[in-house]
Amino acid sequence: MMEHTDRHLRRLLRLISPRIRLFTEMVPAGVLLHARDPGRHAPHGPTVALQVGGAAPKELGACARIAEERGFCEINLNVGCPSGRVAAGAFGACLMREPARVADCVAAMRAATRLPVTVKCRLGVDDQDAEESLDAFVQTVAAAGCRTFYMHARKALLHGLSPKQNRSIPPLVHARVWRVKRDFPQLEIIVNGGIRDAAEAARQVARTDGVMLGRVLYEDIWRVHGIDRALFPQARGKGRLGVLEEYLSYVRARLGEGESAARLARPLMSLFHGRPGAKEWRCAVARAGESGVERLWEVAQRIRAADGRAQRPPAVPPALRRPVRPWPQQEAP
Repeated sequence: MMEHTDRHLRRLLRLISPRIRLFTEMVPAGVLLHARDPGRHAPHGPTVALQVGGAAPKELGACARIAEERGFCEINLNVGCPSGRVAAGAFGACLMREPARVADCVAAMRAATRLPVTVKCRLGVDDQDAEESLDAFVQTVAAAGCRTFYMHARKALLHGLSPKQNRSIPPLVHARVWRVKRDFPQLEIIVNGGIRDAAEAARQVARTDGVMLGRVLYEDIWRVHGIDRALFPQARGKGRLGVLEEYLSYVRARLGEGESAARLARPLMSLFHGRPGAKEWRCAVARAGESGVERLWEVAQRIRAADGRAQRPPAVPPALRRPVRPWPQQEAP
């Protein structure tokens, strides 16, 4: 999710679901510690976890202190990224071969913060035995105080496959994640990988403690809405136009601060995926930097009309007329 999970995407996701936990992109420890723009690595809203990459306990402890100071709710150490650049820095998925080192990192982070320290990992790397090595990894890291593991249900193959291929070629084996939950019931185990709809999310939640979504959101961000409704059936959610209206209000405020219209519009690219007029919508989002974000409201109204649920659109979108509502400081109970 590098270069994509920015504060604007997180804002849109929060509007679609007020209940999900959001994550930053993985931030290398050195980048976080020496950032010229501290505001870039801030939660910008409630219930956001800071995901970091690194292998030096002292540096990661400093990152944990920064996470707490800036208002994140959790700090997550990523030892599942298969990128060659990350491996060259001796962190990411290659650390699954070094559970004791990961445990030292977790211990240093826990000593530096009161926030939960969690780990995102894979089933293993390369020719590791996926049963014995995974159990040893979980046992060792849990002994250092990690209570929550986010598990991508694939191995990482660090030689011969690109990061993109590592998201599809190694087979998904959800049953191994389920087994970890069965064998370590005291731990919180959250499964990642291959979860594309509400039915699959419900199937996974029956065997684990939760699901984590990633790149499927590029294809169709509205899937979060379906999964949210399946897991929280009593909750009321907004429709696409309601979400868009509030997001445009957010956009208006950010434009006033000098933010790029193109960057603000980018998270909206897949909002109408699979609906009549989706191609026109994508073109409008791609051109938002030139034609302005106001046109997005007009296109959205036409898509709604094409779906047979037309209402007369207001001359000016309400989101662009009303004052921007402040972002809440914490979730409602």
